Amino acid sequence: MGRGLTYREMWTMDESERLDHILDRALQGVKIGPDDIKYLLALKDEDDLRKLFETAREIKKRNFGRDVFLYGFIYFTTYCRNNCTFCFYRNSNAATVRYRKSMEEVVQLATALVDSGVHLVDLTLGEDPLIHGNGDWNRLLDIISAVRGAVDVPIMVSPGVLPRKLFRHLRERGVNWYACYQETHNRALFSKLRPNQDYDVRLNTKRWAMNEGLLIEEGIMVGVGETLDDRVNSIQIMDRLGAQQVRAMGFVPQKGTPMEGHSPPSNMEEIVTIAVMRLVHQDKLIPASLDVEGLKGLRARLEAGANVVTSIIPPMTGLAGVAQHELDVNTGKRSVEGIVEVLDEMGERVASHSTYQRFVDSRSRGLKAVGEMFR
Repeated sequence: MGRGLTYREMWTMDESERLDHILDRALQGVKIGPDDIKYLLALKDEDDLRKLFETAREIKKRNFGRDVFLYGFIYFTTYCRNNCTFCFYRNSNAATVRYRKSMEEVVQLATALVDSGVHLVDLTLGEDPLIHGNGDWNRLLDIISAVRGAVDVPIMVSPGVLPRKLFRHLRERGVNWYACYQETHNRALFSKLRPNQDYDVRLNTKRWAMNEGLLIEEGIMVGVGETLDDRVNSIQIMDRLGAQQVRAMGFVPQKGTPMEGHSPPSNMEEIVTIAVMRLVHQDKLIPASLDVEGLKGLRARLEAGANVVTSIIPPMTGLAGVAQHELDVNTGKRSVEGIVEVLDEMGERVASHSTYQRFVDSRSRGLKAVGEMFR
């Protein structure tokens, strides 16, 4: 039952039998191929989706039990030199909320997040001209060092594209994770979403990070004009890349951008993509972002196999989110307390800090050798 289907068998098997066959193989830990991934991504029937989500949850349970990890989010500068067509913080958007948090503010926010119970602090920024444009990397490195001196949890940086030489310094300053989303692995679509940016350089930053022993997060956006084949390709590329955390997040139209009038996908498209990613990336971390639907959408994403809650933001701090920069931020609904209530209702639990640290430590070993394979 572990082998793939021949085309003859696929044509003679009814839909229910084919779905059960694919899900059974995934439960056995067998890699499912592109045709099966596409088939799952296209599912619409409620009973079929129920089977998919049940399988995703079982695979998550086998690898992580009931544990869910929590990520605190600090978007400490919203200035950016790029003009991404989907992003609220694009350089030319006059509607954007702009700010730069001081080092003292960032440290205070990081400490507050750790005190609230998060497992990781995510330091996020646009490609700020004061840092990226002038090559003043000490500004970024000094903030990282200050945060590392104040907290004892793993640190992720989400700073956009960085030069190769900088990744060693990130590791030396105590960074554990590097996140840089490609958004799509369709080169033509990438050029439309990220004009005047280099697809290969952005992809290679993740390889450079792994070469220096950093864990990487890769991600795609759902509903930006990609096809199902594009999503299949992205899911497989993220697997080959060696990403230890993979995400899919639904597109949200942003005021003042060229894609303001672009129709967003249904939330179910994102949720189905998360479930299919769990079948392929069985022992990896998969986020349920609060940036699309806020707290009300958390349960559905966790029930699709996600095991990380991202974009936890302290209320009343002047911080913004990404996809929906104000959603639930100042109402306290992106706090740990609200998330714990949802987890309790589901029979899930916040993982211990030692459990998360063991994951980070175990996956960091040998990363440099893995990265060398992609040079």
